[in-house]
Order: sequence, then structure tokens, then C-alpha cells
Amino acid sequence: MQERKPRKGDLVELDIERLGPKGHGRGRFGEFTFDVRGAVPGSRVRAAVFRRRKNRVDAVIDELLAPSPVACAPRCAHFASCGGCAFQNLEYAAQLEHLAQALGETLAPAEIPDVAPIVACAQPWNYRNKMDFTFGNKRWIEADEPPDAPNGFAVGLHVAGRFDKILDVRSCEIAFVEANAILASVRELAVAAGLSAWDVREHRGLLRHLVLRKGFATGEIMADLVTTEEAPDAIEPLVARLLERHPGLTTVVQHTNDGVALVAGGVETVRHGSGVIHEELAGLSFRISAASFFQTNTAQAEELVRIVREEALVVPGARVFDLYCGSGLFSLALAKQGARVTGFELVPSAIDDARLNAGRNGIDAVRFVAGDLVETLAAETETPDVCVVDPPRPGVHPRVLAMLTALAPERIVYVSCNPKSAVEDLIVLRAGGYRVERARPVDLFPHTPHLECVFTLTRATATASGGSSMAGPSVES
Repeated sequence: MQERKPRKGDLVELDIERLGPKGHGRGRFGEFTFDVRGAVPGSRVRAAVFRRRKNRVDAVIDELLAPSPVACAPRCAHFASCGGCAFQNLEYAAQLEHLAQALGETLAPAEIPDVAPIVACAQPWNYRNKMDFTFGNKRWIEADEPPDAPNGFAVGLHVAGRFDKILDVRSCEIAFVEANAILASVRELAVAAGLSAWDVREHRGLLRHLVLRKGFATGEIMADLVTTEEAPDAIEPLVARLLERHPGLTTVVQHTNDGVALVAGGVETVRHGSGVIHEELAGLSFRISAASFFQTNTAQAEELVRIVREEALVVPGARVFDLYCGSGLFSLALAKQGARVTGFELVPSAIDDARLNAGRNGIDAVRFVAGDLVETLAAETETPDVCVVDPPRPGVHPRVLAMLTALAPERIVYVSCNPKSAVEDLIVLRAGGYRVERARPVDLFPHTPHLECVFTLTRATATASGGSSMAGPSVES
């Protein structure tokens, strides 16, 4: 290529040095940084440019010139199309190495003195206890298929970068084992019955989503079918035939949602069973409804709870606020250690689950408050010793962040599924009088660029005035 800015269709030879933030292989050509889909660190590729933004270039592999010593064959047949598992073609130990490097760069602005090694996942396959599949009437044609392959009904996952095309998933290697057979049955039964899939452009079609969940400790399985209308004449026979094929299905739920947004949920009808499943985690039993948030990797959630307990350093009688508490995982784990916990959550159904979970586990020293955090925190009259914060991906709302600083707990344990947004919040908290002591990352999502991180903050003013009884020494990972 001539010495000029890369253009769409240009071919460039690159050494892939590392992984970028989205899991693509990253290399440099002159002043330009290339992110090459499917490329593995340690390889040399000829890359085809398909987009440039300033000095960043997105590309795909045109030819592999030299393989990487840490490359491996992806297990998933859909790896080239899906994009969900960005680096199944990279050995797991190498994944962790490159994730740690990327995490260090992301956390640099927060100036964290102690970043622990990543807690690896002992079983990095079939680990997800929840999968959200989408129905569509435009099936993505994969590269190894003939151009005239059927392109209508599909149920699976959105193709990366396409809202209108559905990859017809035949097997997912990170979903719980039973999910693939249930998915295949739903596809076959729906097609045989002539049921229509959602048309994202015309906003019509009966079938929208299939959400599958499993309690790994209990073996209970839920299927949640999301449709545009209740349509009992169509759905009841489908559910009956599905149960004949999969008698191990514990419960089947239907949600009716006629909105245009591509999200699961809606008005709930229980078609079989109780409408809930159960999971056991950290010595606790949890009730999980279709709408409940629960950590998607049960085994690694055990590690996450262990770390939160170690970092919270609660003593009997300590006052704990758990912000964005969901169905009460951290709240109940800390209450079991003797803390007096208040959990705050916007979603009413999650709070209902949290209260039921407290009852199931015989835990009294906990209460749960539903509503907007700005309003519910403002109504509190007690001051917490410790705050646990587990916000959604965008991070803590600025008003909640200001209220958290004003509450002035001696210790904050911040759990994040998005270290980039967490860093922005940590910088605000540091300006508000807190010191970021350490970060402890956990790989909850093997084969993806996502990491869960637990950040521990202590109130600098309390430490400067002689220390806090809650502060404690650094915890080894």
C-alpha cells in the first residue's frame, strides 16, 4: 500500500501485538492502530480495511501469514459469524494474560496501587446459566453456506453490527449444556406450526425472544418465551410439545410484549410450573424469576461473593448499604456474616425476589427498598459503615455518586462489569475523599473481553485521623 491514509479495501500486513478493548487483535501500521477481527496476538496477518476513524482502523483477516504460538481452534461452529466470544481462538491462559494487560491500561487513570491477578474460571465452557436468544425473519447466511441458502426464519443471536440479521444458532459452547437441545426443539416446533418470527423493520410477527435459565446447583431449568400477543391457541400446543421432548424443563413462562424495542419482558403468564427456578450460591438459596437479575456464571459468582465478603470486612452489627442490590446476592451474603444490611434496587420484581430470598434463608437483619436510588437514599436516616455498589454497565448515576460521597461510609466495595466506566466513578470518589486501595478482577465471561472487577475504597479522612476499625490490611487474592 502507498504511504497514505488507509482506505476501505486496502490490504495491509501487520504483526498482531495484543488484544484491543473489544477483543480484536491489535497491531500498528505507521501512525495507525489496526483492530483486526479474529486476529490473535503473536500472529502476522494481511488485513483488509473496512473502516477508518481518525487513526483507528477496523479490519478483517484477508490471509494468515504466520500463526501465533498461542492460537487454538475455536470450539464454536459459529465463531466466524457470531462475535459473542471474541477470542475462542486464543488459548485460555493467553486470554487472561492479555486481559490483564488491557485492564492495567484501562485502570491507569485511577492510580490503583494494587491490582490483583485475574481469578480464572475453572470451567470456561458451558458456564452461562442464562441465554437470551432472538427470533427473526431475516437469517444471516454464514460464509460456508451457499448464497441461495434459506434466509427466512431464525432463532439465535444478533450478528455483530447488524440489528436486522439473526444468526441461527445450532450450538453455543458457553451456554449451559441443555440449552442447545431446547433451542433446537423450539426452532423445529415453531417452524412446523408455521409461527411467524419478529420482523424488526415491519414490527410484526409472533415470536420475539427465547430466554433460557438454569440453576446449576438445583438442575432446575426455565424457558421464557416472549411474544407480541398472548395467542394461547398457538403457544399452548408449542409448550405442550416442548415439555414432551424436554420433561426436565421445570417451568415455562410467556411474556407478552408488543413494543418495538428489542428487549425481553412484558406481561407474564406462567404456562408450566411455578414460574421460578432456584439456585444455591455462597451457602444461600435463591429464588430466580424470569425478570430477575442474577450473575450469569454461577461458579465465578461464588468467587465474586468471596471477594466482596473479604473486602467489606464486616463485623457483627456493622451497617451496610447495598446499592443496585438486584435479588439480594451481596446483601444476604453480608447479612449472613452478621451485618445489618439495607438493599436498594429500582426494579420491583428484583426486590420481591430479594425479600423472598431473605425468608428462604432465614435472614432477618436485612431489608430491601424498591425505587429510584436518589429518592430512597435521601429518605434514609442511618449512616452506613460500608457501602457495596454494583451498578449497571454505564456506572453509578452522578446524583447517586454525590449522595454516596455525602453518606461518607468508611469503606466502599465497588463491583463493576465495566472497568472503563468504573474508573470514571473512582476518580470522582477519590476527589470526594476516598482512596482506591486495590482492584480484584474475576473472569466471569471467558472468551470475551469483559471482566468483573471488585474495587475497594477507604475514606482517606478517616485513615488520616488515626485509622478505621473497618479498614484492615490488604487481602491476598
